[in-house]
Amino acid sequence: MWGAPALRWLLALTLATVLGAQPWTLEKSEEDEPLLEEDEPAQPTLPTQQTEVRCDYDRCRHLQVPCKELQRVGPVACLCPGLSSPALPPEQPRLGEVQVMAEEGWAQVHWCAPFSPVDQYWLLLWSDGGGTPQKGPPLNSTFRRAELKELKPGGAYVVCVVAANSAGESLVPGVSGLSSPPFGPCGYFTMPPRPQTLLNAAVGVGIALALLSCSALMWHFCLRDRWGCPRRQAAPNPPRV
Repeated sequence: MWGAPALRWLLALTLATVLGAQPWTLEKSEEDEPLLEEDEPAQPTLPTQQTEVRCDYDRCRHLQVPCKELQRVGPVACLCPGLSSPALPPEQPRLGEVQVMAEEGWAQVHWCAPFSPVDQYWLLLWSDGGGTPQKGPPLNSTFRRAELKELKPGGAYVVCVVAANSAGESLVPGVSGLSSPPFGPCGYFTMPPRPQTLLNAAVGVGIALALLSCSALMWHFCLRDRWGCPRRQAAPNPPRV
């Protein structure tokens, strides 16, 4: 008969053999398991950021489409330059180049729009030292160029650009003595004489000089004796001894 110690030793050996033949496995708790992708918390979806696009707007371009209309054309509203409040009068436009056409007797004025809402423009023209300016016809907000016609050759002028909206019109600096501040809404220019006028004047001067020369020659050769011009007397011969 086996004793109690022998049975315990045999039972322990059998258990060790069985456990040694099978690999050890550890039970993993839910806390130790990594979160699967489907178990991860859903991240909030951010809206796709669209690239900011500036409008094709040039405040110095003639017949420039207003910025509000440009924003309605594209699929995405483009960005326009900042403007002042429509409840305020416009700022002063900036006068650009004044191109003079002397032969035709007119000048072309170019300007840039202010950073303000504008409904219309017009030109003011001073000539011959000031006085009351001539006001041109109203031009819509797309205009950046206008013509001044029937200008006098050799005349001096000051031209100013005025912008207006429902709240008022831009300020015009004081014009005195045909002077105006640089880089502002006004500018000074002169009309040179027409080339045809210069040619006629040159021809007239040439003809006048030719007539004077002919008159001098005629007086010297033909009319000298008739008019009794004194002749140079010969020196008297010395007395003979």
